[in-house]
Amino acid sequence: MKNLGFLSFGHWTPSPHSQVRSASDALLQSIELAVAAEELGLDGAYYRVHHFARQLGSPFPLLAAAAARTSKIELGTAVIDMRYENPLYMAEDAGSADLISRGRLQLGLSRGSPEQVIDGYRHFGYVPPEGQTDADMARAHTEVFLDVLRGQGFAKPNPSPMFPNPPGLLRLEPYSEGLRERIWWGAATNATAQWAAKLGMNLQSSTLKIDESGKPFSVQQAEQIRLYREAWKEAGHTRTPRVSVSRSIFALVNAQDRHTFGDGGESDDQIGYLGGAERAIFGRSYTAEPDKLIEQLKKDEAIAEADTLLLTVPNQLGVDYNAHVIEAILKHVAPGMGWR
Repeated sequence: MKNLGFLSFGHWTPSPHSQVRSASDALLQSIELAVAAEELGLDGAYYRVHHFARQLGSPFPLLAAAAARTSKIELGTAVIDMRYENPLYMAEDAGSADLISRGRLQLGLSRGSPEQVIDGYRHFGYVPPEGQTDADMARAHTEVFLDVLRGQGFAKPNPSPMFPNPPGLLRLEPYSEGLRERIWWGAATNATAQWAAKLGMNLQSSTLKIDESGKPFSVQQAEQIRLYREAWKEAGHTRTPRVSVSRSIFALVNAQDRHTFGDGGESDDQIGYLGGAERAIFGRSYTAEPDKLIEQLKKDEAIAEADTLLLTVPNQLGVDYNAHVIEAILKHVAPGMGWR
């Protein structure tokens, strides 16, 4: 049994070939896809967050709205760029959205990815302290966020408040019990995966990773997951962590699938560079008839290691077609993999 979710980047474009031509389309269709996915029996609806782009940029209104329309499906992010975030304000937003969802939020965070603009976080008012990098700043914001989610009071109350206060130091409100254990870190390296384990965060490993050994992507990713679990055990945490990987997987079950995704030919890992210097390895896409797809997926070491698989969806093709993509995996692939 494996948890299955979709991951949407929420792209929109005014192109007549897109079913998602505006920000309104992207937001409303993201909610509708969560509703459809829940009806199909999928476990999670996750959204990517990008700033200065025609994509989903402000996750908490979207998560809260999707929570109000659903009742069972997990609602999450993969990932929120913590370079841009005020961790205290974010804790209030996250607490509110989690309470609306009745405890279904699964928040993926990270140090961020290549941006649409130069040092975009500076426009949000955040500058790394002297001697630190933007990645250091993202991790510092994350540690503050995690600390606040413990729900411990830290602020001295006003002796003449507008409203009566409970005794002692005050915490941020609203507070949502259990959210701290549903925070994930999107790790691109082995070291940051181990750091996340020490802090008690779940692990999200995406379709790219910094190339640290020259081995195939799924092998490197599986090794990262094992190192993460070792670090988790060494840290002495008592609960079992969750680990997700994301993949582009399309089962060719009708003529429209074959027209959209081709004949299901073999795909290979790709090599690229992040920020012009870091060599990254990008995982392959899987597109084939269901029987062949099952054979290919069984060879993916990282999928075997993870407990959660996020299926990246082509959101610009519209809600109905994306629901079909999800249903094809649930009906024709998941049983053969032992996921259902």
